[in-house]
Amino acid sequence: MSEYRFHLQKYRFGSKIACPSCGKSRCFVRYVDEQGSIIFPGNVGKCDHENSCGYHYTPKEYFKDNPDILAINENAGKLFQSVTYRPADKISAYIAPSYIPFSYVERSQSHYSINPLYQYFYHVFGEDETSRLFGMYCIGTSAKWGGSTVFWQIDINGQVRTGKIMCYNVETGHRVKEPQAFVSWAHSELKLQDFHLKQCLFGEHLLKNSTSSPVMLVESEKTAVIMSHFIPDYIWLATGGKNGCFNSEAMQVLKGREVTLIPDLGATEQWKAKSALLLDICKKVAVSDTLERTATEEQRSQGLDIADFFLFSPTKRQILQLMIQRNPSLQLLIDELDLKLIE
Repeated sequence: MSEYRFHLQKYRFGSKIACPSCGKSRCFVRYVDEQGSIIFPGNVGKCDHENSCGYHYTPKEYFKDNPDILAINENAGKLFQSVTYRPADKISAYIAPSYIPFSYVERSQSHYSINPLYQYFYHVFGEDETSRLFGMYCIGTSAKWGGSTVFWQIDINGQVRTGKIMCYNVETGHRVKEPQAFVSWAHSELKLQDFHLKQCLFGEHLLKNSTSSPVMLVESEKTAVIMSHFIPDYIWLATGGKNGCFNSEAMQVLKGREVTLIPDLGATEQWKAKSALLLDICKKVAVSDTLERTATEEQRSQGLDIADFFLFSPTKRQILQLMIQRNPSLQLLIDELDLKLIE
């Protein structure tokens, strides 16, 4: 028996449920009362995904929000004091991430005929370039949903943290989001028990090949891959979403690097605020607002990213701004010669 009255429920098959915050299945552990007199609601517990979700609603917080629960218990004072429990005291301690054998990555790098994103890239970039890009980022194929794409998260040491599985439209290259968001995770599909997920940046393994190349950080995995084709001078990495693994621990691999953040339209201010955590890590940090400054209202409403502009014929002004961003001296030349853009 636990020496603490309230503690996280011990694992047994089927005990983990969907997280009330991130919605992911089989990752939420509820709190239980050792004495059995209090049954906590389904939102009192902890999500396994500490980095990507971080939801943790303790009994102490629950009692604070619901004082009437304490009032009806004759041992209210003692009850509240006993809320501190052994596992919670160690939450801040470092927990090593779990890994997936690299053989799963290698096994997935085939059957591209049923991979809709590969087929889209093949149409846009041709067979050789598509093969190069998929090989460079170790992108795989899953049979889920009749054929989908696996974006493996491989850290700087070559260890596989997980793989994000997503379904794409072969004609447009866009994610399939109806009638549901077709997203899953390799560690969930493999049913790995007691798996501790700590996400890393998508493409992080590329950092080991070059210690000096500047880094471009974007939201979407697909965007990172596409931009590696258009502007190969940089290492293109992805956070896996607006928030994704954008946290101090995950960003330590960028120590001493020159990093430029390129958020999707509509997320620039949020990323400017979050970029503060990189100041003590990176050699140089910049947040590009080129898309925000040059986008049309229609493009802004669509929440496009930099890859969309390269794929779908950007305006002359947008092309010019991107050229200036790559070579700032071009702006000096334009100013000195008083050049005007003819649109």
